[in-house]
Amino acid sequence: MSSGSPVRVMVVDDHPIVRSGLRDLLEDSGRFVVVAQAGDGDEALRLAEEVQPEVVIMDVIMPGKDGIETCRELMTLLPDTRVMILTAATQQDAVINAVAAGATGYLEKYAPPEALLEALSDVAEGRLHVPDEAVKQVFAMLKGQRRLESSRPADRLTVIERQTLTLFARGTPYAEIARQRGNSVVTVRNTLYRIQDKLGIETKQELVIWAVRNGLLDDVVVGIDEQRLS
Repeated sequence: MSSGSPVRVMVVDDHPIVRSGLRDLLEDSGRFVVVAQAGDGDEALRLAEEVQPEVVIMDVIMPGKDGIETCRELMTLLPDTRVMILTAATQQDAVINAVAAGATGYLEKYAPPEALLEALSDVAEGRLHVPDEAVKQVFAMLKGQRRLESSRPADRLTVIERQTLTLFARGTPYAEIARQRGNSVVTVRNTLYRIQDKLGIETKQELVIWAVRNGLLDDVVVGIDEQRLS
């Protein structure tokens, strides 16, 4: 992300009033500039390719292609772009879906404006921003269901596969995983496909669930607890 100049943001929401309100809030802060607005997933993908935003604020429930699927396709189209899901949905699955799709941040729409600006700043810097309680609730739910997991154990994965899957499940964008692994985005995608085949998993969302159930993200919950105690 660029430094010293406003972060380039695209707002995706099917309600014009919401889009206008977000634009005014972001631009009044002086930290962001809204370079495009879209009312659905297909328009968002087209505009994103044109304007190359640094961050996209994405609603989940939209006509046609929803925000989760749009986020997933956007990560393939522009792997360096960060996505923050801003939604009225409060279900635990919504957090899992957002992270599995490659979103760096997740925030519920009833959050105060200051929380939105803080979250967007985190996302712009590539930091994972998901509400602590939401993370802990989802992880606790999934860890409690480990006994329902398939018979394919975690030790069937190679070290590289485990490291790649852990980064992916944390919400790390493909481009950043490639940088840390010292290879290409295509190699990262192929590694994830190989993991899916090896584990008999069909979707990226299920990969995240599998990673949580098998303890690959246990340190995230520990880190959250330590931060809350400090």
